[in-house]
Amino acid sequence: MTEVLRAAIFDMDGTLVDNMAFHNRAWEIVSERLGVPTTAERFQREFAGKKNEEIFPALLGRAVSPDELARLAEEKEGLYRATYRPHLALTRGADAFLERLRLRGVRLAIASAAPLGNRDFVLDGLRLRERFERVVGAEEVTRGKPSPDIFLLAAQDLGVASAACVVFEDAANGVRAAKAAGMVAVGITTAATAEELRDAGADWTSADFTSLPAALLERLGIA
Repeated sequence: MTEVLRAAIFDMDGTLVDNMAFHNRAWEIVSERLGVPTTAERFQREFAGKKNEEIFPALLGRAVSPDELARLAEEKEGLYRATYRPHLALTRGADAFLERLRLRGVRLAIASAAPLGNRDFVLDGLRLRERFERVVGAEEVTRGKPSPDIFLLAAQDLGVASAACVVFEDAANGVRAAKAAGMVAVGITTAATAEELRDAGADWTSADFTSLPAALLERLGIA
């Protein structure tokens, strides 16, 4: 018998908000300044879902001191927030979907690798905080995605077994993390293709929250 899904865990960047183009552009600008120019495609493929303390050493090919990391991270994140602020909005269909889940009694959490300043920027700017029982940040776990730690912590704090959780993610690393946690994974194709997300293990893919598959809605009890 197919298990009923009792909790929905959402990635934030690229999933609840369609902002990855702004993140990727900020990374391009910062990497160019650092003398290690790279592409938006590389950031999406290799680094999406990881923490800044994982990204900068990999990007620079060397260890990064805490002071340098803080400076570089603030430069990149400040640039992202400044450019995305005029465009801040939920992904199409997310508002109505969250309300349907709430009315059905589905437990809701966010599990995001975004730094605290970026989470506050989105959660407070869109008044999302009160709609979720738990917001889990990267600083609460040892490993970023594709390790499952952040999703496992969210499920633990919601009191729901992994098999009864569905994760919504836009990045292949996030999908891999969800599957490693033993959860159903839905890929939102704001930044990666449906094929890339399916190759990473996504059970379903969708362009946004208006076209989610009927089989998923049935398991959530909102068909």
